[in-house]
Amino acid sequence: MHFSIHYVTEYLYAAPVSDNLNALRVRPATTATQRCDEFHVRIDPETRLGRHADYFGTEVIEFGISKPHNSLTIDVRARVVTSDPAQAPDPAWAELDSPAYLEAAGEYLLASIAEPPQRTLAEWNHMREQPSPLDAALALCEHIPDRFAYRRGATYVGSTVADLLDIGAGVCQDFVHLALILLRHTGIAARYCSGYLFAAPTDGGDDSVEVDTHAWLEILLPSSTGRGEPAWVGLDPTNRVPANEQYVKIGHGRHYDDVPPIKGVYRGGPSDLHASVVMTRLDPATTARA
Repeated sequence: MHFSIHYVTEYLYAAPVSDNLNALRVRPATTATQRCDEFHVRIDPETRLGRHADYFGTEVIEFGISKPHNSLTIDVRARVVTSDPAQAPDPAWAELDSPAYLEAAGEYLLASIAEPPQRTLAEWNHMREQPSPLDAALALCEHIPDRFAYRRGATYVGSTVADLLDIGAGVCQDFVHLALILLRHTGIAARYCSGYLFAAPTDGGDDSVEVDTHAWLEILLPSSTGRGEPAWVGLDPTNRVPANEQYVKIGHGRHYDDVPPIKGVYRGGPSDLHASVVMTRLDPATTARA
């Protein structure tokens, strides 16, 4: 699928602010199933941009504005081409203990998210009863949305998995954090993915839709044959589906704090935030490249 993405974030300050330092993670990643053909960032007030890749490979765009200003606008435009991933491998549980898998899994097997008391996770302690790691992960992505309601405003960006369990509702970030804890406890390496999901209207609707930043996860699975490199497989516990060509990935990490879209500090008073992301499905003939 071919998409254009228009991301705009605007801060309006109650009084002039200064020393405004920010780090953006907004550039679509380059992966085996995705490429970014065009990418532009405009900052108002104008300033110099610095770029680097973070530890997990996500591009970070940094900038600072020292002079006083009453507003900040971040305008990002990108064109992206995606394709469906290959069929997921389906290895046996024993393959998770191989040295090659443990080496590839690295920190994605380690605890990195604030965990609730183990007694509150007792109902989830039967994942190893599934025929394979892939079956366990797929079953988990069905069970989480069965168990918890998706409700905007039920939690906030700093909420914990304990909050999700207590409230009984949350959003995609909460569902993914719970899944990561459970998968890692089961010996399945897993990581947090951030990006966008093209959620087209069910009636066919318009080819342009306003979306929110979305979270899903990737699990690391050994080769089904025991030979070859382990493969990362995307799964979405909010929508009960594997990640496909409708997902545009920005980056990944151990948890949300590794891939926030924007993070910064400034000197001054309060601000009002307005943000939007519009995804437009394009005609492939207009975006194809030789």
